[in-house]
Amino acid sequence: MTTFEILKRAKAAKNELSKLSSQDKDNALLAMADALEENCESILAENKKDVEAARGKISDVMIDRLSLDESRIKGMADGIRDVVKLPDPVGKVLERVELENGLTVEKTAVPMGVVAIIYESRPNVSSDAAALALKSGNVCVLRGGKEAFRSANAIVNALRSGLKKLGFCENFINMIQDTSRQSSNELMTADGYIDLLIPRGGAGLIKACVENATVPVIQTGTGICHVYVDDDADLDMALNIIENAKTSRPSVCNAEEVLLVNSSVADEFLPMLKSRLTDGREQNPVELRLDERAEKIIDGTKASETDFDTEFLDYILAVGIVDSVDEAVKHIAEHSTHHSDAIITNNDAHAAVFCRDVDSAAVYVNASTRFTDGGQFGLGCEMGISTQKLHARGPMGLRELTTYKYIVKGNGQIR
Repeated sequence: MTTFEILKRAKAAKNELSKLSSQDKDNALLAMADALEENCESILAENKKDVEAARGKISDVMIDRLSLDESRIKGMADGIRDVVKLPDPVGKVLERVELENGLTVEKTAVPMGVVAIIYESRPNVSSDAAALALKSGNVCVLRGGKEAFRSANAIVNALRSGLKKLGFCENFINMIQDTSRQSSNELMTADGYIDLLIPRGGAGLIKACVENATVPVIQTGTGICHVYVDDDADLDMALNIIENAKTSRPSVCNAEEVLLVNSSVADEFLPMLKSRLTDGREQNPVELRLDERAEKIIDGTKASETDFDTEFLDYILAVGIVDSVDEAVKHIAEHSTHHSDAIITNNDAHAAVFCRDVDSAAVYVNASTRFTDGGQFGLGCEMGISTQKLHARGPMGLRELTTYKYIVKGNGQIR
């Protein structure tokens, strides 16, 4: 089926989905979650083909991002069930005003309509996006990358079977079959069919969507996430946070890519860092890419001009030394992608400066950047991390997939 045929099918399903009650949508989601687990074997078989085809072409951490197992599929199903527990945003009256002329104006949440998601090598995005879209009353059109196409297609087929089992329209969830660049371009310019486009992937994909789309786009984030160790930091706490932010899952957008250390603690802290992340790790030691000042304290790789502007998505960490919280903020402003940045400090005044002046979607004090996640923020799962400022910012959950309209009630008023 062509991309245009799928778009026509999605548009036709929009009105049908808008008529479903909250209970109907929840029943559909539960059926989708059950269908994922029931089709686990076939999904894993298709995922195995994707992984085998990708091995040797992408890094080990990206292979991990692509790979599924029974526990990950169960996690996907549980993520859908978590969405069921959340309140339905559709129909919520956001504001209500009674005018002097007797009119009542209600600003009311409504679905976007048809939401398209272009994503790359994370097959779990398929179920997360489908669940959030359906709960918020939106038909979804999914366009996965070629590396994960078999996995994503199997997941979508399972979700559609769950809808069909209860008699719901399968076309609430749609999977683009063409993985060439042409299909992405078709989605970007599908005026009249796509109400919102969300790119979820690397910098190249996001840049292409922002520059070429004629449909509305929410820019999701490349994550060059910083951790700044202040001169008044608990250094043991800092080590724990940095190890988690860098190594717990380096292939995701909320992983730390840059470490800034205050010069007054650098002589003590950097050897501790090297011992923890590099010398003390038999598996996956972190390569430290050091600026000129850090090079004088510990051994590592000399940082290139681009290392502080790179989303490594790997066991690599750019390390720099600064002299103050203000200098840290300035560095972040020059290199940040406005995703997630953290300060480690016991100084409330420094924390306040950092929180006020760092212009990112999520700003942390004494905590890992890895918490920037829809599930961790209580949103169920997420459609992506928005790094823009209009409409949605940070983890995008149900509310960010709605718009609003004004419902005006009167009793014969004329103007």
